[in-house]
Amino acid sequence: MVIIMVLRRTLAALALLASPLLSPMAAAEPIATNAKHLYIVDYQTGSVLYDKLGTERLGPASMSKLMTVYMLFDALKRGDVKLTDTFHVSEKAWAMQGSKMFVDIDSDVKVEDLIRGILIQSGNDACIVVAEGLAGSEEEFAARMNKKAKEIGLTDSNFTNSTGWPDPNHYMTAKDIAVLSDRLIRDFPDYYPYFAEHEFTWHGIKQGNRNPLLYRTGSGVDGLKTGHTEEAGFGVSASAVRDGRRIIMVVHGLTGMQERADEAGQLLDWAFRETGNYTVATKGAVLAEAPVEYGDSKAVPLTVSQDLLLTLPKGDREKVTAKAVVNTPIVAPIASGQEVGKLIVTVPNMPEFTYPLVAAKDVPEVGFGGRIMVNLNRMMFGQPQPQPQ
Repeated sequence: MVIIMVLRRTLAALALLASPLLSPMAAAEPIATNAKHLYIVDYQTGSVLYDKLGTERLGPASMSKLMTVYMLFDALKRGDVKLTDTFHVSEKAWAMQGSKMFVDIDSDVKVEDLIRGILIQSGNDACIVVAEGLAGSEEEFAARMNKKAKEIGLTDSNFTNSTGWPDPNHYMTAKDIAVLSDRLIRDFPDYYPYFAEHEFTWHGIKQGNRNPLLYRTGSGVDGLKTGHTEEAGFGVSASAVRDGRRIIMVVHGLTGMQERADEAGQLLDWAFRETGNYTVATKGAVLAEAPVEYGDSKAVPLTVSQDLLLTLPKGDREKVTAKAVVNTPIVAPIASGQEVGKLIVTVPNMPEFTYPLVAAKDVPEVGFGGRIMVNLNRMMFGQPQPQPQ
């Protein structure tokens, strides 16, 4: 027999919790954008808040420097290099055009300075110094970038250089840039703060961070990277935290620096204003009880093994319903954490979410005498014998 218990709990009465299961999100009130590509995702739940051509290939320009920095941070974390180590500046690196850190030919530059030269000054020269320092050549470094990209979940990216210099075979997607941004934050908490630094002076030349959102009052932005080419337009990957909630956004294909700053700021405001994270169930909290056969308790409390969090349009938070579905009878012994049913959560205009329901405590089996009494009662009332699980 299947027992269905409707759980009448409102999200408004529940607090935001960590360690959620991942979930998609229903559509919030849309916002118009001039961006060709846009991908916005909630950092905590992985819910996609906005996807406009997020899986279409694009020329990432300097946003692909995020992959170069990932490779460097990874080497630092493994202990292969230290912040105080130096890399040599080749003629190729020194002669590289575009945005520059202005390194001197045949000089040796500290790794920490190169990080700032890439993240703040967007130095193409600094990228090549790093590529040659880690892999011997930029070509070998690009091969390693591609290998690592697959390992960390970039599904449609290919790198031919360390800088983002235009090349028809050098591409990413807005989704992949968002995934890479997420991994930089998660994998390298000790190094991520470099993204938030506002300026860096090298060789007597002071340059400000090119991410316009870092200077926007109340934006909550603490990284990541801008990009621009004549063909692809202007873009930025940004991450912001407001009231403890982090959102990652990739916007690309805008027509100028001012439009990039304005659009990106408005889109972040929309994401925080129109959506929120809400707890459906808390790990260990009793949601329902189910009857038990041959147990020293007549019922077992049901819970979930992880906090369940949904990212929702704020107008839908009161419309969430949940029900527990359990196949009965449940026969003892039952171990705490044993799956005994399903929690089905329903939100308007979204597919149902299904999560395991588990026993909240052990229910030992009764002894021989207890089993006899249970069986006698069942015989007297004409109930079928339960089958061992």
